[in-house]
Amino acid sequence: MKKALLPLGLVLLILLAGLGYVANQWVKRGFSARDKPSALEAGLANWFRTRSIPENYRKLVNPLPNTEEVYRQGMDHFADHCAVCHANDGSGDTPFGKNMYPPPPPLKDTQLNDGELYYTIQNGVRLSGMPAFGEPAKLDDETTWVLVGFIQHLRTQSDADRERMKQLNPRTAAEQQEEQEAKDFLNSK
Repeated sequence: MKKALLPLGLVLLILLAGLGYVANQWVKRGFSARDKPSALEAGLANWFRTRSIPENYRKLVNPLPNTEEVYRQGMDHFADHCAVCHANDGSGDTPFGKNMYPPPPPLKDTQLNDGELYYTIQNGVRLSGMPAFGEPAKLDDETTWVLVGFIQHLRTQSDADRERMKQLNPRTAAEQQEEQEAKDFLNSK
């Protein structure tokens, strides 16, 4: 009996030592989102995120037609709600995106299928900046499907579409005032 417990005890000891090392590193470095994560941390985060999407969602296909109207609705919603972290072009290259860990993934090159995107939007990503949107456990949330359709077409987005999105992005009160002052000045001539 003691011989059988020895290997199990060694495995547990190694696991505890590993956890102790990781905890020590976090305490020494802190939990700053600015620090570049170790390869182990990044690998584990990606592994858990990928495997956290339930199988039934992986099989979902966007039920909405691929029309210009659906694309425009998705663009409007993305510009207003998502671009602050993901950028209008889906690159994640924004002041918020650069200072988050895990960083927003580059959506313009996403490898996620429709169902995986839907699940991520609906449920968010724990321990990241990605909140949950839509109604919980609802597989037919049209707003989310509109976004999925738009995201799947980011790689073919035109410069004109990105310019249009700039007008749809949220602005601070100071930016709105500056814009109004410029319009007032131009209209006074």
